[in-house]
Amino acid sequence: QVHLAESGGGLVQAGGSLRLSCVSSGHTFPNYSMGWFRQAPGREREFVAAISWTGSSSDYADSVKDRFTISIDNTGHTLYLQMNSLKPEDTAVYYCALDQRRLLSTYDYHYDYWGQGTQVTVSS
Repeated sequence: QVHLAESGGGLVQAGGSLRLSCVSSGHTFPNYSMGWFRQAPGREREFVAAISWTGSSSDYADSVKDRFTISIDNTGHTLYLQMNSLKPEDTAVYYCALDQRRLLSTYDYHYDYWGQGTQVTVSS
């Protein structure tokens, strides 16, 4: 059974940094991508970043490009999101997800497995 678990969320002032982690277990897919999505109150879930399981390819939403960095460890089972220069509009629940078929999809419905989410709150 595939399981994803995020950690690292919290409250931070604007301009600060946070690092999210996501540990995945229970899978042996030959090729997969992992991604981060977020959902703010009253808004739809949106794509943040994605990375191939080898870490060789990645993609970012324009809103976080040059501020956030996605990475994956050499086992392919721990995903990270380094978030710098945080803004109040980054406030959301952040979810990690795994897509067992596609490379770097930005569509949430392409992802097969999801974590429970971790809250990130950026105060102004």
